[in-house]
Amino acid sequence: MIQLIFLIICLIFGIIVYLSGALDLLGSAFVTIIGIVIVIHRGFNWLAILLLFLLLGSVFTKFKSDYKKRIGLKHEKRTVRNVVSNGIVPVIMALFGNYAGFIGAIATATADTMASEIGVLSKPILITSREQVKPGTDGGISVLGTTAGIIGATIIGISSYIINVSPNLTNSIIIALIAGTIGCFADSLLGATLERSGLFNNEHVNLSATVVGALVGIIITSIGV
Repeated sequence: MIQLIFLIICLIFGIIVYLSGALDLLGSAFVTIIGIVIVIHRGFNWLAILLLFLLLGSVFTKFKSDYKKRIGLKHEKRTVRNVVSNGIVPVIMALFGNYAGFIGAIATATADTMASEIGVLSKPILITSREQVKPGTDGGISVLGTTAGIIGATIIGISSYIINVSPNLTNSIIIALIAGTIGCFADSLLGATLERSGLFNNEHVNLSATVVGALVGIIITSIGV
């Protein structure tokens, strides 16, 4: 009965996401499927972390939206490709019950989103050359964006312990902070190299970054940190 209620909540959430304009129809449908899969295999608490990422992403994407438009940054409705690139690794980690990889992947996605959306409010530099670039440039990093990313990753770590995804608060924060930060910088590095050269697109970069975040989370746990 409880699972049925959570499944209904997933469906309602998918509808809300679509009506809010955060995702297109196919993206909203896919995120609903992801939610159902996670609830069935791991419970609503694991899904709640993924929903927290979506909420933070939506809020900070709209933050200072008028300013972002003035400097030429357009907010396009996210599609199923965005959902897959950011969500497939956390889903795989959830299916295997690997909380460290799960937290690491979502912390990376959250850190990257917040770093991108907040970092454009400052003057970024290219991670590979340190030359100043326009806000929104692939591979651009800034102190403001990095700080926002670290805060986002920490939120995921603390929340994962509070709702019982992770068994230990310190461990949860360490996983989220280290994995999220490394994954976020990996995203910037890939953006400055493979994406700028045309070998990767944004979805490839996001997917690769979440893989890095998940692996770092697993390594941290395996060495007993």
